[in-house]
Amino acid sequence: MNRAFVFPGQGSQAVGMGQTLATAFAEARAVFEEVDDALGQKLTKLMFEGPADDLKLTENAQPALMAVSMAVIHVLEKQGNFRLPGKVKFVAGHSLGEYSALCAAESISLADTARLLRKRGSAMQQAVPVGVGTMAALIGVDLPVAQEIAAAAAQGEVCTAANDNAPGQVVISGHTGAVDRAIAIAAERGFKRSVKLPVSAPFHCSLMQPAADVMQKALAEVTIAAPTVPLVANVTASMVNEPAKIRELLVQQVTGAVRWRESVLYMKAEGVEQLVECGAGSVLAGLTKRIDKEITAISLQNPEDIETFLKAG
Repeated sequence: MNRAFVFPGQGSQAVGMGQTLATAFAEARAVFEEVDDALGQKLTKLMFEGPADDLKLTENAQPALMAVSMAVIHVLEKQGNFRLPGKVKFVAGHSLGEYSALCAAESISLADTARLLRKRGSAMQQAVPVGVGTMAALIGVDLPVAQEIAAAAAQGEVCTAANDNAPGQVVISGHTGAVDRAIAIAAERGFKRSVKLPVSAPFHCSLMQPAADVMQKALAEVTIAAPTVPLVANVTASMVNEPAKIRELLVQQVTGAVRWRESVLYMKAEGVEQLVECGAGSVLAGLTKRIDKEITAISLQNPEDIETFLKAG
């Protein structure tokens, strides 16, 4: 079976994530310890015990989610001798999950990935004062209509489609007033369900340019190798292998849209039959069912999931 491994983004975090892995597997504990050491912080304690408000802070949530994803990968490798090259056709991740995907494909080291995500989260948080920007999911709206609504709502401010997650689920991002206007326009057009997201900044829009500048400098100082499994990039929804291009796309990703629906369809067109979500939550597995019901999707986030997956071969 042709598989792709995919990695979740912000919003999938929850207090207690990764704890059953740490209890069951020394390999998972080693990942968490390495991330703690790289950051000089007991992030693992925050992941296991909370408080939730501290865990959901962007600069904590991003490396924490990556750590759980990498714990899953290391357990698969050590317990099941399951190595990605040869068994996985692509890796991909939603927003911060793209860093997890690159770490899983041995393109960026675990310690460097943790430090990059800490810097990315902090830079994204600081790029826009709290309250100035926001994000909202337009439910029942497809991408072209969402783009029209965002353009009509902008009125000189920033309002843009930020995440094309699945048919009928597009997230917009920008100035708070513009996003509020977009929600009103969507309602006028008969799209009654629009949900403001519980985020502290307007990710994946041009307001994030200061964070993109920070990441350009940070990424220039980090070694990026060719991934052992090709990456399907957020901003192009297509395959990339070259380290220089990966570096460039990671910078563009801060302000660019996450083209997740197109990424999944690209992988299907390339022969992928199953998406395996590695890490906290099952958001991406759920989106897969909405994007294309012919693709199977499973989530690996606890010891039982991993055992079942390895037994199935």
